[in-house]
Amino acid sequence: MRALAILKKEVRLYFSSPIAYAVFTIFALVAGWFFYNVFAFYALMSMQAAMNPMMGRDLSVTEGVLRPLFQNISVIMLLMMPILTMRLFAEEKKSGTIELLLTYPVRDGEVLVGKYLAALGVFTGMLALTLVYPVLMAWTTNLEWGPLASGYLGLLLQGAAFIAVGILVSSLTENQIVAAVSTFGILLFFWVISWAADSAGGALGRVISHLSITEHFDSFARGVLDTKDVIYYLNLAILSLFLTLRSLESKRWRG
Repeated sequence: MRALAILKKEVRLYFSSPIAYAVFTIFALVAGWFFYNVFAFYALMSMQAAMNPMMGRDLSVTEGVLRPLFQNISVIMLLMMPILTMRLFAEEKKSGTIELLLTYPVRDGEVLVGKYLAALGVFTGMLALTLVYPVLMAWTTNLEWGPLASGYLGLLLQGAAFIAVGILVSSLTENQIVAAVSTFGILLFFWVISWAADSAGGALGRVISHLSITEHFDSFARGVLDTKDVIYYLNLAILSLFLTLRSLESKRWRG
């Protein structure tokens, strides 16, 4: 119940400041622009395929619309999640309210869960805005529901992991800008690390590939649900939250 109180407080703070509105607006506009271009290109290819049936054999709504759309949304998340999480603990430390919060009869874990669920709830609301896209596609084409569901599951898991990393970084600094930039840098590192996999080769290359965020998301975008990809994002989120809890506990010990 105390975690629920923290959750409600954080949600109110999100929507009593410009952060949530700015993130929602930018996310919706950029995602909408990506969807328009991807779907317009698919519609053009469909008209060309109607005149040349040979082209239609390789035309798929999953490969032509859903996969690039989900990958584009994933890129937007890479940019937006640091902004969404930067204030969660950094602001508390900057204003000095973190010490007051930790003296309340509430466990560190409850504080962490409340803040994490608040950010996750706001992110889920952002993602819900994109549900209008499959509705529009269903009017004009035969939508493949399996890849659609797996793609959204991948986005949720990836977003949950991104938020956990952002909370960890926010707990380590009192400067929101530093928290946002550092979170972006860490996520970007795991985003591009797969570029070195081929040149590394062997066991090292496989390890590098396993650490890559993009390698694990591509299966979801293609409509393939693999347990190793689910476990990867869950492990990243759990490890980040565990380290955040240790950070909060060390703050309590130091007084």
